[in-house]
Amino acid sequence: MSSKAQQPIEASRKKPEYEFFGPPGAALISFVLPPLVYAITFACNDLSGCPAPSLLHPKNLDLNVLKREVGWPQDGWPGLFSWEATGWTLAFYLFNAVLYRILPATETEGTVLRSGGRLKYRFNAFSTTMFCIVAAAAGTIAQGAEFPLWTYITDNYVQILTANTLIAYALATFVYVRSFSVKPGNPENRELAAGGVTGNMIYDWYIGRELNPRVTLPFIGEIDIKEWMELRPGMLTYILLNGAFIAKQYRNYGYVTDSIVFVAVVQTLYVLDGQYMEPAIMTTMDITTDGFGFMLSFGDLVWVPFIYTQQTRYLATHPQTLGPLGLAGVGALLVLGFAIFRLSNSQKNDFRTNPNDPKLAHLKYMPTKAGTRLLISGWWGIARHINYFGDWLQAWPYSLPTGLAGYTILSAGSAAVDGATRMLDGRQVTPGEAKGWGIIFTYFYVLYFAILLIHRDRRDDEKCAKKYGEDWEKYKKTVRWRIIPYIY
Repeated sequence: MSSKAQQPIEASRKKPEYEFFGPPGAALISFVLPPLVYAITFACNDLSGCPAPSLLHPKNLDLNVLKREVGWPQDGWPGLFSWEATGWTLAFYLFNAVLYRILPATETEGTVLRSGGRLKYRFNAFSTTMFCIVAAAAGTIAQGAEFPLWTYITDNYVQILTANTLIAYALATFVYVRSFSVKPGNPENRELAAGGVTGNMIYDWYIGRELNPRVTLPFIGEIDIKEWMELRPGMLTYILLNGAFIAKQYRNYGYVTDSIVFVAVVQTLYVLDGQYMEPAIMTTMDITTDGFGFMLSFGDLVWVPFIYTQQTRYLATHPQTLGPLGLAGVGALLVLGFAIFRLSNSQKNDFRTNPNDPKLAHLKYMPTKAGTRLLISGWWGIARHINYFGDWLQAWPYSLPTGLAGYTILSAGSAAVDGATRMLDGRQVTPGEAKGWGIIFTYFYVLYFAILLIHRDRRDDEKCAKKYGEDWEKYKKTVRWRIIPYIY
């Protein structure tokens, strides 16, 4: 590896450039977000309410009563873990790896590394997920909502969450320790991430020290851990959790509502769209710039599947009916967001691939001293990250079907309550005093996604400022808005 290729890493060692508020922020995220997922899981539950009734009266909070309301394990903390659930979770990962090896795939090379080399990638995430969806659909047709896959997921939800959390921690630690075996000029083209070698252990473990860690498994062959985790087990878990909650709603009520089907279908299409376009991931910051550490392992395996499915989890217990007009409204918003997201990204990719294409002749651009050209018209003349705006718009239809969320569960035999929905086991679900408080959980995704996109925009702005210098400042005066036109 040339001295020029080493320069960014050496520079980062001499003068670390931290993100996420540096080591304190990395430590806070690494050891606060996992408990937050558990807090959301227990606080919005199918035993007492969403939120649990005691949480609505914090001044009179009794910890023992709260534990009963949220379904805290009788044996305490050990009850969060199950060897059986962990074993099945690991088997699920192994099954994914087998499908990765045996299903047809497209093989291509990634972008040029600092060393000048290029890594080879195998893409078949879409066919892997479709295979599993078909298998799950066949099981559901044969056995209905009692299909063991669905009942096992919902009956062991917390233990499966724990298994994935432990895998995320273990994986981050494994790749961090293994990164110290990376040697300059190695034939495998292993490289360290420029931002992950600050010398601070907790920060480097969190942000990712090695750029593209890989392992070779018997029969399976070589797997790029970062790319594989990005679009495979976590995303498939995302889809399967939604399926499990649809089945649970049917077991609870004997019917399935249009709202839960809508959310599950559009989220599945969102996942499948990303997997179908899997080769496009090669040019994303996650692959080209970020190392693989706890940030990505936890995000891929826990945060996305377990936080992004809170809407269907909620609707499984408190069903809502949208009706034709409601479906049309959330559907139109979804289509608008997807159109902005896909058309803007396609325009950018087309311009990068073949800027002289006649269909792009109407676009204006600004030449830079770096030798590249920046679009200043079309979609990219509206906002510097107009694709983020489209992506965020797509988040709203996931949460809007839950309405003004919040419910309380009354035990079987309770006096009938107006407006309550009765389960097959006799329990009643009513908004009650919890109405409105449930949005903390069902709209959390919208708020979080906005923060994530703003952070990504800031990271990209800093990166471009370094790359383009004064040209970037000139560009920002031409394209004024960051994400939302005329607002931000």
